[in-house]
Amino acid sequence: MAIVSEDDFHQSSNSTYRTASSSLRADQEALLEKLLDRPPPGLQRPKDRFSGTYIIFFGLGIGGLLPWNFFVTAQEYWIFKLSNRSSPATVEEPKGSDILNYFESYLAVASTVPSVLCLLVNFLLVNRVPIHVRVLASLTVMLAIFVVMTVLVKVDTSSWTHSFFAVTIVCMAILSGTSTIFNSSVFGMTGSFPMRNSQALISGGAMGGTLSAVASLVDLAGASDVTDSTLAFFLTADVFLVLCIGLYLLLPRLDYARYYMRPVWPAVFSGEEQLPQDFPNPPLVAPGSSDSQTPPLRPILKKTAGLGFCIIYLLFITSLVFPAILSNIESLSKGSGSPWSTKFFVPLTTFLLYNFADLCGRQITAWIQVPGPRSKVLPGLVLLRTCLVPLFVFCNYQPRVHLHTVVFQSDMYPVLFTSLLGLSNGYLSTLALIYGPKIVPRELAEATGVVMSFYMCLGLVLGSACSALLVHLI
Repeated sequence: MAIVSEDDFHQSSNSTYRTASSSLRADQEALLEKLLDRPPPGLQRPKDRFSGTYIIFFGLGIGGLLPWNFFVTAQEYWIFKLSNRSSPATVEEPKGSDILNYFESYLAVASTVPSVLCLLVNFLLVNRVPIHVRVLASLTVMLAIFVVMTVLVKVDTSSWTHSFFAVTIVCMAILSGTSTIFNSSVFGMTGSFPMRNSQALISGGAMGGTLSAVASLVDLAGASDVTDSTLAFFLTADVFLVLCIGLYLLLPRLDYARYYMRPVWPAVFSGEEQLPQDFPNPPLVAPGSSDSQTPPLRPILKKTAGLGFCIIYLLFITSLVFPAILSNIESLSKGSGSPWSTKFFVPLTTFLLYNFADLCGRQITAWIQVPGPRSKVLPGLVLLRTCLVPLFVFCNYQPRVHLHTVVFQSDMYPVLFTSLLGLSNGYLSTLALIYGPKIVPRELAEATGVVMSFYMCLGLVLGSACSALLVHLI
């Protein structure tokens, strides 16, 4: 086991897309390493004072996923809004309807499809639209969408339920797409930073899930008016989005961040040393330059194929059982009628415990990064997580149609298995994600971040699709 310093993992020094002869490539690499790893006079590598950059990326990670998490967590609010009730005090059971019974399925489609499309668009725009334009534009659109949804919380929509449903689905699609652009762009940007900053962004996303789970528990325990609690939810998301805009604008003002955000060319080559005249192909200039062409996809896929498999399979296994299987595992003492076994068992043992374990796993990578990106142990650990699927299936999942035997006759088993699921998902997925942009040339780091985000999305889509089949087999 090894503990890796943030500066021990150097990026590739090859800055051209085309390959040169071996001797000339060696000269290029020697020159680039001298210029990049040993900054010229006046450009000394600064320190991250008070961990300011780390904290900013952690905050951006929270803000990037917190609105989406709050959107999908407000289940009681959507039931109230889509059941043709004009007052939260109405106690009658909501009438079944297509939009109410299948709302989560519609929401999943509205969330997944735009994410895939926007990842493709973002990859094409990496070298055409500056990153600050993409980040600030996506944050602004996300804030506008959430302001609209916040206003609608206190609006009586009982007379236009279907129209409200349509507005909600459209808002979800836009929110998901812009959130994907924001997260993949910022993650790509962290590829130019030491790995601890990528880890901060990823851990921040897990913190967003944990905060939403805590908020739902507080709401479940003490809220008397569903619209009041949802209004607090959405206002919190609004505040975090405004905070994200401020944090992103603050980032370039920090010396440490400005050092790593500097263009590879030509700023670094503004000193005395010049490129040799026989240097073959002019290197691509700063990331985000409008003169650059679309980044080459094939070398990125070739370099990240192993890590991509790890990410896809990790998230496939996770989304196969979470939340479809985990949320239907009931307490074995449910018949006692205690609040723990009826009201709080699933929110605590499924959503809060998983998100907290996931957060812990991601945070551990700030200090320990093993196994390495090319180690065979990493895919081995990823494949080993397959064993978690039958473990959850033979807990007290209800209802059971085909598999009637419950093997694990204690409530502690789903707690243990969920902890393992969250810890392994957080640790292994974060390792694979932060390694990706580090094994490619620096000018491909942002594009690689987008590709790594696509691997995540693909794994989630495959797992979610297969989870329905698994449920029918139990």
